[in-house]
Amino acid sequence: MAREFTAQMSMRRGRWRLYVVLLNTPERWPEYGFGPAVPTFTERAEAFSVLGFEPVPGAEWTWTEDSENPDDPASPVVLIAAVRVRSRAGVGS
Repeated sequence: MAREFTAQMSMRRGRWRLYVVLLNTPERWPEYGFGPAVPTFTERAEAFSVLGFEPVPGAEWTWTEDSENPDDPASPVVLIAAVRVRSRAGVGS
């Protein structure tokens, strides 16, 4: 059975990056970089494929607003998207 994880996408240094959160493991989190435009659904699906993951059937992206510096109300906003994913057959199972 494929393991499930949370994948997140955020902007860092002017570029979007997608990464799969692997908690309680020394493994490096799989990551994929994009350009400055918000990646399309198709681009995100292709990135998951490259990383060996796929969205869990029925999973929907959620967006959360955060700030670079939580103690400063004038701090720039950081958007973080998240979706549940699973490892594809034969990858990370």
